[in-house]
Amino acid sequence: MATTTAPPVPNPLRAGLRLAKVPMPCAVVIFGATGDLAGRKLVPALYNLHLRHLLPAGFAVIGVSRSDMGGDEGFRQTMRDRCQEHSRTPVEEAQWTEFEAMLSYVQGPFDDAGTYEAIDAAIERASAERGSGQSALFYLSVPPSIFPVIIEQLGSSGLSDETDGRWRRVVIEKPFGHDLASGRELADVVHGSFDEQQVFRIDHYLGKETVQNILVFRFANGIFEPVWNRNFIDHVQITVSEAIGVEGRGRFYEEAGALRDIVQNHMLQVLSFVAMEPAASFDAEAVRDERGKLLASVRPLLPSDVVRGQYAPGFANGEPVAGYREEEGVAPESEVETYVAARISIDNWRWAGTPFYLRTGKRLPKRVTEVAIQFKQVPHLPFSYSAAEQLEPNVLVLRIQPDEGIALRFGAKVPAPRVVMR
Repeated sequence: MATTTAPPVPNPLRAGLRLAKVPMPCAVVIFGATGDLAGRKLVPALYNLHLRHLLPAGFAVIGVSRSDMGGDEGFRQTMRDRCQEHSRTPVEEAQWTEFEAMLSYVQGPFDDAGTYEAIDAAIERASAERGSGQSALFYLSVPPSIFPVIIEQLGSSGLSDETDGRWRRVVIEKPFGHDLASGRELADVVHGSFDEQQVFRIDHYLGKETVQNILVFRFANGIFEPVWNRNFIDHVQITVSEAIGVEGRGRFYEEAGALRDIVQNHMLQVLSFVAMEPAASFDAEAVRDERGKLLASVRPLLPSDVVRGQYAPGFANGEPVAGYREEEGVAPESEVETYVAARISIDNWRWAGTPFYLRTGKRLPKRVTEVAIQFKQVPHLPFSYSAAEQLEPNVLVLRIQPDEGIALRFGAKVPAPRVVMR
């Protein structure tokens, strides 16, 4: 006899209790605070967290850069302008007045010990004035070539030390090294100043709600996980398509290309979420371990598995656009790819024989990031040939951006005297 488990009865004693962890007071120190990432993403995101009352009491933001911003007031005005331009919530006077009180600025070169003495003093000042405590998170919003300089200075100045109950963390955005050798070299530099539990290596794609939702979609719904394997899935397509070109980032792209810029970080992270085994719990280490096992199962690519391309001069929305080699900062004979398509094979029990197709590129017809899971056809269709040939495979689409959502394509009969399916 089949048995079912009744849902747990709500506990009235837990009503009103917060299950989420309450963040501790701290200071966020943003290196490269006058740069594009800080102005477009980091500070507007912190402002929106403030509007939602999700920042801890006594929170402080300390911007660090070589630029002369005119002190705290100049920095605050610049950040207000950037939030006006990039925040998803309009800047209101009362809320901004509260938020800007959290902001302060330290000017100085990243290789000067005096800069780090000023940062230490700014943390002390924020602790005394705002009650932010001695804990701090250092966010490296700078070019990768500057990572080692800042990390070594944080170590030699003692700012990375965790003493007297304070914690210290460092956030390193991708790319973490240019290749395997430089990645290992950077890891050695990081571990010279920070213990592993103090380090966050960030791929911001994993912060997208729709990417995080992949794990919930898979493991919280009993109807999908049983068919999430080679027996039922024909293939998986992961697409990151952009309509724009390199947009003034030619020099950066000459060093990176689509493989380093998109495939080896964003796309492989999404691949790991789609294909990994269920973790024992939804904490960072458990999920990381399963992702690591999955990536270790990916078969090394052969030249026959990869197609590389580059956009040429043409028209976009009726307007002439330059080819990649005509972009500023790009070599006239550049062989750097702006388009990549790859066939990925995963050699494990769940996915053996099921190809994963990754494709990304610039100057493509539209901007879309999605995962399309195509299921195998049924073994037999008891319909006429003319009716059956109209039926397309079932496809589950996880749309990451834009128009975030989930769509499932399945066959059904069209109202008609005869069997017509679509």
